[in-house]
Amino acid sequence: MAKQKTVFYCQNCGAESAKWVGKCPSCGEWNTYVEEVVKKSADAVGNFRPVTAVPQLIQEVNPIKANCIPTGSQELDRVLGGGIVPGSLMLLGGEPGIGKSTLLLQVAIRLNKKILYVSGEESAEQIKLRAERIGIKSETCYLLAETNLDAVFANAEKIRPDLLVIDSIQTLHSDRLDATPGSVSQVKECTGHLMKYAKQTHIPVFLVGHINKDGAIAGPKVLEHMVDTVLQFEGDRNMI
Repeated sequence: MAKQKTVFYCQNCGAESAKWVGKCPSCGEWNTYVEEVVKKSADAVGNFRPVTAVPQLIQEVNPIKANCIPTGSQELDRVLGGGIVPGSLMLLGGEPGIGKSTLLLQVAIRLNKKILYVSGEESAEQIKLRAERIGIKSETCYLLAETNLDAVFANAEKIRPDLLVIDSIQTLHSDRLDATPGSVSQVKECTGHLMKYAKQTHIPVFLVGHINKDGAIAGPKVLEHMVDTVLQFEGDRNMI
């Protein structure tokens, strides 16, 4: 039987180490390293077709601001810089029950685009009930109750959506790692492949992120550096 490979990850910054250390040499935090069993595969994740990138002169690059997709929410469009930028990876964080899923479901239903809404926390029936409470109907929004990254990419290849919503990134997992969903390695792995998918297909991706007891987005701190936009959904008690 093959020996399992274990790696230590810093829960704060996502730094990797072959052994446990008390103080992270990357971020300087103490007692943040956790051990995880890792089993990586060389197989590629997802069935989306890669696009070969070539260098371009900056004068020849077409601006994408005019191609922003309006969300139907004036405030959301404002914080996104005019709307959803094609190929962008956006992270929406907030406390449980504050309305992250409802907000993105409203955007998905209102957009006159093909949407793939992936939920790892609720069934398609539960999401349909919320949509009925909102009172908005859509013929272009697809619901998928799934937590496996390969299955998400396989369905995205079939549907070819204009927008992909992942609710939430902490529930997604890749079979190429033995770590549990929500762990540092799984969050990094799944976010990295979703970022690659967004950039190669020019399909924008929304990620919902949980927050911890300190009010920060759960998972490795590197998650916030991997995405293009970080939005924090706050309630009235956080307002002055």
